[in-house]
Amino acid sequence: MREALTPTHLRSLTPLNVLSEQQWRELRKQLVPQPVLAGQLLFRRGDQARLTYFLLAGELLLEDAQGRQQRLVAGSEASCHPLSPSLPRLQDARALTDVSVLALDSATLNRLVTWRLAYQDLLLDLGQQYDELGWLERLLDNPLFAKVPPANVRAMLERLQSIELAAGSTVLREGEVGDCCYFLKSGRAEVIRGAGTDRQVLAELEVGACFGEEALLADRPRNATVTVVEDAVVLRLARQDFVALLKAPVVNEVGLGEAARLLAAGAQWLDVRLQGEYERAHAAQALNMPLQLLRLKARLLDKGRIYLCYCDSGKRSANAVFLLSQLGFNGYALRDGLDALPAVQRDGLLCESGAGYLVRSGGRTERSH
Repeated sequence: MREALTPTHLRSLTPLNVLSEQQWRELRKQLVPQPVLAGQLLFRRGDQARLTYFLLAGELLLEDAQGRQQRLVAGSEASCHPLSPSLPRLQDARALTDVSVLALDSATLNRLVTWRLAYQDLLLDLGQQYDELGWLERLLDNPLFAKVPPANVRAMLERLQSIELAAGSTVLREGEVGDCCYFLKSGRAEVIRGAGTDRQVLAELEVGACFGEEALLADRPRNATVTVVEDAVVLRLARQDFVALLKAPVVNEVGLGEAARLLAAGAQWLDVRLQGEYERAHAAQALNMPLQLLRLKARLLDKGRIYLCYCDSGKRSANAVFLLSQLGFNGYALRDGLDALPAVQRDGLLCESGAGYLVRSGGRTERSH
């Protein structure tokens, strides 16, 4: 069996059973059972691989240094827990029959479990202050909040201003100066760009959505209008609180030296400038995904890869990293952008000119014309 596991399977395994569906999606590439043939060793005593193993099918024999043996059968209570979790391993694990195991990166799993349990405690505390927490649970399921410390969330909730709106009300208008962002606590809202015959509905927002943050990140006027389509409650967060509590822990920045290290480990440059800017000069092998198209095209990116975003000033790239975090991707912004680099470094980075690389279906790239 090599099919991805179902929620039913995952809820039977500890500590996977405490994770949210969004967190399972973050792990999805790892949630594929691996076969081990009868007689083969899964791991030896002393093994230090940072992997967490679960037995899904078949039988395993665990044996420690004193020769004590434990026969483990899939489906038993013991098989619902990690195999020999201590490092270095204290036991050999040999397949008695053909078996199927799940192997997860331990660091990722520990991070997700710690985050989830921390927020469970927060939700329990807040249950005494709020009558209904469904909106907050949906808000915290946004991948963005995987990087926000629970203390920041608690502080953010204390500073939110609740506003009741009738259907048809406009929350923010395209072209206005942005001094805050909002969360949708109840109701639905539409994101609209343009007016009259040029009016275009870009998205529909549901409970838990954050909106209005792009103007704060880019320090530019609002790029769209948001109108509620049914009676709604929105929560307003002022610019200074947004920057301190949400942007700071989410928008990670790197210098050129650290970017080079990440590139060597498999990261990818993501140029979020306009295609015309990109084609004049861009980083080697960089993908071009203009900021205004990022939400639409992000599905073509790889959630298992780190993206290094850059633009001229650093403002568009900070916006891009925040958006990528909301969508479950890992990203860094080039600190202060291309304009802050010494001329020799800028010229060395922007070593390609003319046609560049564009993302196409399936995550493949091709040359632009």
